[in-house]
Amino acid sequence: MTLYKVTVVSAILTAALGASQNYVGIIQPSTYAPPGAFPTSLYSSYYNNPTATVSQVQPVISDPVTHEIYPFNLTDPGTIPYNDTADPHPLPPPATSSGLVSQALTQIASIATNPVFGDNTCARCQAGLEVAKFVVLAAPQIGPELAVAACEYFNYSSTCELDYMLNDLGGVITQLAAFADVGGYDGQAICSNFLGLCDMPFTTPLNLTGWFAKPKPNPLPPPRKATGERLKVLHISDAHIDPRYTTGAESNCSDYLCCRPNVSNDDSPDMITVPAPRYGAYYCDSPYALMTAALESMPVLAGTEESGFAWTIFTGDLVSHDPDYQLQRSYIMYTETVVYDLFKRLLGSGPVYPSLGNHDTHNEAQDALYSLPDGLGQQFSWNYDHVSSLWEYEGWIDQATGNYARTHYAAYMVRRVDGLRIITLNTDFWYRANYFNYINMTDPDPSGMLRFITDELQDAEDAGDRGDVDHWSCLAWLGWHECAVQPHGFVADLKDIILPVYQIIERYSPHVIANTFFGHSHEDELSIIYTNNGTNMSAATALTPSWVCPSITPLTNLNSGFRVYEVDSGTFDILDAHTYWADVNSFPDLDNQTEYGPAYRYEYNTREAYGGNITWGSSDPLNATWWHLVTEAMEADPSLVSTFNTYEGKSSVRTASCTGECAAAKICYIRSGSASLAAQNCPSGYGSVQ
Repeated sequence: MTLYKVTVVSAILTAALGASQNYVGIIQPSTYAPPGAFPTSLYSSYYNNPTATVSQVQPVISDPVTHEIYPFNLTDPGTIPYNDTADPHPLPPPATSSGLVSQALTQIASIATNPVFGDNTCARCQAGLEVAKFVVLAAPQIGPELAVAACEYFNYSSTCELDYMLNDLGGVITQLAAFADVGGYDGQAICSNFLGLCDMPFTTPLNLTGWFAKPKPNPLPPPRKATGERLKVLHISDAHIDPRYTTGAESNCSDYLCCRPNVSNDDSPDMITVPAPRYGAYYCDSPYALMTAALESMPVLAGTEESGFAWTIFTGDLVSHDPDYQLQRSYIMYTETVVYDLFKRLLGSGPVYPSLGNHDTHNEAQDALYSLPDGLGQQFSWNYDHVSSLWEYEGWIDQATGNYARTHYAAYMVRRVDGLRIITLNTDFWYRANYFNYINMTDPDPSGMLRFITDELQDAEDAGDRGDVDHWSCLAWLGWHECAVQPHGFVADLKDIILPVYQIIERYSPHVIANTFFGHSHEDELSIIYTNNGTNMSAATALTPSWVCPSITPLTNLNSGFRVYEVDSGTFDILDAHTYWADVNSFPDLDNQTEYGPAYRYEYNTREAYGGNITWGSSDPLNATWWHLVTEAMEADPSLVSTFNTYEGKSSVRTASCTGECAAAKICYIRSGSASLAAQNCPSGYGSVQ
C-alpha cells in the first residue's frame, strides 16, 4: 500500500465573508467557509491520497500508549468485517457436575420463592422444570443427582437418594425432563400429577374423524345363538407373590411392605407386635404358601380337576410391592418365571391369557414409547421379550403371537378356534405413574395402543361380515390391568385417555365386544359402559360391563380371592359368576400345624346376590343391561349396596360399612365406566374399601 507523506503546508483562506463592521462584543455572529481541501497537515501520513476528491482520507494512526499502528483494513470501507475474530469474547468457565447441580438447584429455589409469581405455584413449577430441562440436555449424567437434590430441598420424600438415584427413577426422570414439553401441556400435567402444583390440564381428545374404518352397522347383525353349554372360565388377578416374605416377621409394620425382616413397628421397634402368619397378612403380599394354596384350590372348587378350565384370564401384577430401589430386572424375571410356571402346573389344562400389570416391569409402572430416540424406545424390550417367550413356552400363545407381543409392548390378540378373540393391552400407557406418559401428551395415542385395539376389533367385525366363522362368532374379550371404575390408577385422572377407549368400546359393542376385564384395584368391583359417553345412563343404553377381579394378595386389609365365570360356548356371554375367598384374619390359627392350609370358600353367586328383585331369565346373560337393573335395585334397596361393599373387600373384617353418601357414590361409580366420569359426577372418597 502506498503511504502519502505531506511536506507542504496547505494555504489557509482567512478572509471573512460578510463580517459585521459594528463592534458589539468579543464573539460576533459571522459566516465562515473553510477551504475545500482537506487540511493534510493534520497527519504525517495517509493510506490513500489525501488530496483526492472521490474518497475520504485514511490517515495512518499510531497509538501513543500501545505504540501500535492501526492497519488500514480496520477502517477501509471496502473490507468491513462481519465477524470480529480478533478481540477476545470470554465465556464463563464450564461448571463442574456438582456446580451445575448447585446452580440449577439455586435457580429452582429462587423461582420457588420469587414474589413476582405471587400465588401461582403452577408457573413456579413449570419454570423450575425449564431449568431442569436445559441442565439435563447439557449434562444428562447429572439428571439423577439434580432430582435427588431437588427432592431433598423440597422435602418430597424421606428416601430421596434411594428413590431418584440413577439406578432407580433418576434415569427415567432425566429422560422425562429432556423430552417433555415442560413449559407447555406436558409440564402442566407433570406439575399437577406428581407435585400437586397445577390444575389438571384440559383433555386433548382423540380426533375420531376417520378413526374408524367403517361406521357402526345399523341395524346390528343378529347375535349369535346360545348353545346352552356352559364353559368354566377362571379370572385371577394381582397375585403379587412375595418370595421375600418371612414368617414371624412384623406384619403390622409402620412402613410397608410388611412381613419382611427389615421392617418394624415404630411403637415397638425392638419387639415384633404381630408375627407374620405362614399364609399371609393384611399388610403383606402373597407368600409362596398362600400362592400355591390359592392355585391348588381353584380347580377343586370349580370342579375342573379333570377337564381343566376352558381358559383363564390373568389381568396382571405378579410382582411384590417392594420399593423400586429394592427391585431389579432379574427379580421381575424371576417372579414372571415362577408365577407363570405355577399357573401351568397347578391350574390344569386350558390356556392362560395374561396381561402385564403396572408392577410387572422395572422400574415399576414404566414403559417407554418406541418413538424415543437413540434406542431409548427399546429400553423395556427385555421384559416384552421375556414374558412373550414364557407365554410361548407354556403353550398359551403361538410363535407368531409371541413375536407380535415382543414388538407391541407385550400386547397381543389370540383368535381361538371357537371364534372368540382375546385381546390384551398394556395399560401402563394410560397409567398416571408412568413418567413416559407425560412426553408429548398432546398426542392422545403416542404408543399406538388405541390404534391396535381399534384395528383388532374392526378385524373381528369384518370377520363376522365375511362369514369366516359361524355368523358373528368373532366376539372379543378385552383383558387389561388398570381399572376404570374410579379415580384409582388411570392417567385418565389427568388426561382423559379412557374417553377414546370408552368411544372405541361403544363403537364395537355389543356385537363384537362380549366383555371387558380388569384387575389392579385388588377389590371386587364392576362398572358399566353406556352409549354416547355415558350421557344417558339407562338399561336401554347400557352396552358393556367391565368385571374387576378380586386379588390373590391380601394387601391392603383385604381377603384373598378369585372368580369363576360360567360362559355360554356360543355367545361367550357370562351367565353366572362365582367368587371365592379365604379369610386372612384366620390365618394365624393355621400356624404350627400342617394338617390344613387356608380354606378358600364360596363367597357369593352374582346372579343370586344381586338379582333377586330383577325380572330376568335364568339363561339370560349378566350383561350391561342386567347390571344397570342391579343399580336401580340398589337405589330402591340400599342393603344391596352394603352387600356390594362387603364383597368389594372380599368379606374382610376390616371393610367399613357404606351408607348415606357412600351408597350413592358406589352406585355412581358402577355406572361411570371410566375414571373421568366418576371424578366428574360422583362423590369422592368412597372408591376403595382399603
